[in-house]
Amino acid sequence: MKVYRVYRWSCWISEGKGGPGLSLAVVRDLREARAPAGPDELAAFETDVLAGFVLARAAAGLSDNTIRSDVLHLEQLRAWFGGPLWDMEPADADAYFGTVLRDAAKGTRLARSQALKTYFLFVEIRHKAEIHQMTGRVAECPVDEMNRPRGRAGRHCGSRRRRRRWACCSPGGGRSWRPAGSSPRPPAATRRPG
Repeated sequence: MKVYRVYRWSCWISEGKGGPGLSLAVVRDLREARAPAGPDELAAFETDVLAGFVLARAAAGLSDNTIRSDVLHLEQLRAWFGGPLWDMEPADADAYFGTVLRDAAKGTRLARSQALKTYFLFVEIRHKAEIHQMTGRVAECPVDEMNRPRGRAGRHCGSRRRRRRWACCSPGGGRSWRPAGSSPRPPAATRRPG
C-alpha cells in the first residue's frame, strides 16, 4: 500500500488485496431527464423568484416603502417587456432607458435601473442555475456600464430628519465647519498686514 499526500489530506490507494481504494461509477446528467418548462411553470417560477426577492430585501432590513418601490419599478419593467425579466438583454435595456424613460426624471431612471440591477444580483446569486435549467438561458443583468443611467442616488444629504441630526452634530449648525457664531473672516486685528 502506498501513501500519497494531496495538499493537507492523506489519500490511501490500495494496490491489490482489499483495504481502502478508489472505485469508479457511471453517472449520467440529470438535466437531460428533465422536460422543458412550460409557460405555466415559468410564470409560477417567476412569481416565486419575485417573492424570494421581497423576502430577501426584508431580511436585509430594508423598509417596506423601499421594497414596495423596487417591486413597483420591476412590475413596470415587466409590463413593458412582456416577458420574464431574466430574458432581457442589453439591447432591451437600451430601448427602455433610451426611449421609454428618456423624458422621465433623472431620479426615476436611476431608481428603476438600480431596482433592476439589484433584482439581477439576487437572480444571479440564488437562481441562475435553475433559470438555465428551465430556459437554457444564462441570466445576466442587461444594465451595464454602457447603458447605465448616469448620476448618483445618494448625493444629497437625505431626509429632513438626517439633515437635522447632522446639523446638531456639526459646528455651525450643519452649514459649515466653522464654530457657531464665527464670521467667515478673522477680525481685523488678527489679519496679516499687507
